[in-house]
Amino acid sequence: MPRSDPHESRAAWFLCGPTLLLMLLLLVLPTIAVFVLSLTDAELGEPVVHFLGLDAYADLLTDRSFLGAFRHTAIYVLLVAPASVLIGLGLAMLIEAGAGGRAFFRSVYFLPVVSLVVAMASVWQYLMHPSFGPINIALRMLGFAGVNWLGSSDNVLAALAVIGVWQAVGFNMVLFLAGLTAIDRTLYAAAEMDGIRSAWDRFRVVTWPMLGPTTLFVSTISVINAVKVFETVATLTQGGPAKASETLLWVIYQEGFVYLHIGSASAMAVVFIAVLLFLLVIQTRVLDKQVHYG
Repeated sequence: MPRSDPHESRAAWFLCGPTLLLMLLLLVLPTIAVFVLSLTDAELGEPVVHFLGLDAYADLLTDRSFLGAFRHTAIYVLLVAPASVLIGLGLAMLIEAGAGGRAFFRSVYFLPVVSLVVAMASVWQYLMHPSFGPINIALRMLGFAGVNWLGSSDNVLAALAVIGVWQAVGFNMVLFLAGLTAIDRTLYAAAEMDGIRSAWDRFRVVTWPMLGPTTLFVSTISVINAVKVFETVATLTQGGPAKASETLLWVIYQEGFVYLHIGSASAMAVVFIAVLLFLLVIQTRVLDKQVHYG
């Protein structure tokens, strides 16, 4: 086995050193600090800090605000992630199959991704206004009653989910377009020679298996972005009405930066990260099996 050149080793450490130092200062140490704070009752401005240990996490099991936010986030993810993946795939296939105007439609559908969330949230607030919003006006013209989208605890999560899907579809579409472009066209010719001629059979036998890695990546990104929902809640509802739209990140923000309960906010953040990692591991394993055995 050839011995490594000590000069090359020093050069490698010299080149990697700044990046490793930044990762240590900006990622590793803050993560450790959050975990340590999560075991205490630290409050900003309070000189005395008591060590609670795992009792800090046990307290979260009786925290109605945290449990409600956890439930709302789970519902939001179940609504947004599958819909944004399926609609993104459908739009990508429509654009890929179209004869012309691909660049135009790609730009139109990708527009929500590059738009400012605060600006577009204001537009959605107008669209969903219970009195003069265009959506309710259209519903009344069709003979349906208007809906209080953002002001009713029964409808607010669904309304936020619609906005979330609208935000995510464009990005997912671009990723699926890249995956569709990479598929070897001779596979479709070979499938046709084997008697597979309908569009559904071509999708089932060729397109879907070849999009396995892309689907895995898109699904993972969609779940991460859905769990991290914050901007639309902060801009449109502030967790209301009656805490019906409180999500995990919103509750963590309120606990840490409004009420200054640093310890409990850190405990919530640790649980948030743990749940997110658990979901990603399960999702990756399930989709990876479908890709290989599918």
